[in-house]
Amino acid sequence: MNAMRDPRVEKVVVNIGVGEAGERLVKAQKVIEMVTGQKSVQTISRTINRDLAIRKGMPLGCKVTLRGENAEEFLNKALDIRERRIPVYSFDKEGNMSFGIADYTDFPGMKYDPEIGIFGMDVSVVLRRAGNRVTQRSILRRRLPKGHRMDRGEAIEFMRNGFSVEVVE
Repeated sequence: MNAMRDPRVEKVVVNIGVGEAGERLVKAQKVIEMVTGQKSVQTISRTINRDLAIRKGMPLGCKVTLRGENAEEFLNKALDIRERRIPVYSFDKEGNMSFGIADYTDFPGMKYDPEIGIFGMDVSVVLRRAGNRVTQRSILRRRLPKGHRMDRGEAIEFMRNGFSVEVVE
């Protein structure tokens, strides 16, 4: 088997969308930093929505990007919370996967704090093969050949074999 064909977890992005700046956003950042152990970054609005009172450049949430062993460790914890069951619609056609966690207190070692409240989060997992950097680099950027791209079926098979995930139809 060719080592360049082996799928791997490129990154895991943990996101909490609050919808407004202020105290709730600060609490969400505190939660995401407690759960992941890394400093969070605010997500900023790119558009204007007058109905929701959202302006361009307004902070709406926070996120943390995990890579390497930290990503796989967090993914295992998150999958344990979901009882290692993920619906098939959580996978997109490029082989990425997203799912939600309803409450941060489901993570081991986390206790409910009445000052913080309840926050859920979205977990997005990017699966790639080695060599994907050719699409990202600034010099000699190239497209990835069709045979080297991940697809939904390969991602599902990788999650079944690598993380013991049961994919539910």
